[in-house]
Amino acid sequence: METLTAAILPQTIRQRPANSHKGTYGRVTLVGGNRNFGGAILMASAAAVYAGAGLVTTITDASNQSSLHVRLPEAMFADMRQTNQLTDLVAGADVVVIGPGLGTDDAALATLQQVFQTVTAQQTLVIDGSAITLVAQHHLALPAVPLVLTPHQMEWQRLSGIAIADQTPERNRAAANQLNATVVVKSHRTQIYTPTGSFQNPLGTPAQATGGMGDTLAGMVGGFLAQFADHQDAVLAAVYTHSAIAEALAASQYVVLPHQIIDALPQYMHDHQAH
Repeated sequence: METLTAAILPQTIRQRPANSHKGTYGRVTLVGGNRNFGGAILMASAAAVYAGAGLVTTITDASNQSSLHVRLPEAMFADMRQTNQLTDLVAGADVVVIGPGLGTDDAALATLQQVFQTVTAQQTLVIDGSAITLVAQHHLALPAVPLVLTPHQMEWQRLSGIAIADQTPERNRAAANQLNATVVVKSHRTQIYTPTGSFQNPLGTPAQATGGMGDTLAGMVGGFLAQFADHQDAVLAAVYTHSAIAEALAASQYVVLPHQIIDALPQYMHDHQAH
């Protein structure tokens, strides 16, 4: 298993050409956030915007519309219950992120199935949070598209059948191969299994142990995937950046909040872009 280093950052984060525009940096559509968990999709959406995605659309419960506009005026809103609009917006994205705050009820399951039926092989699908739990609970077949799964260890146990105590690199590698996906197994030392390699993030701090960290990472992964051509490097750089910012903040804070990582993203990416 290869250990990630800061070298992944300039290898991935490119200087922006002078003649670029918002379409250059990709369309990300995020789906999630029921009435009770709107904060999760707001954090994921903000992470995608602050990571540099060109156009971000958030498909969420109607009750979250005002909060989204106040927190993130850069993102577009759509009502998750408007199924025709959901299909159109998912179909028009380069990257789709589903799961943050989605929930596990029948409505969430129907939304997940609709997204699975809509995405194509020309898109990348990031599956996070309760969407992973739904896949495991209902034994859903994953769509045959480029996939990135971002489970924490309990979600990975549900999906892979590997108990947390038995989640060795060898077993995780085999399960990721079977799923035909890039898998980010989040823990105090997050491991990433791509189609061509296995990697460990050496960074991370207990100051990150607070709600919304995973939602933020999912949004960052979506934002990086939308912009950067090498999708393996994009995922690796997003994971490394997430923890590197947190470690820097934790030097003077007892707890690091997800929105603080989001706010620090543009400066951090500027400082670590290729020259």
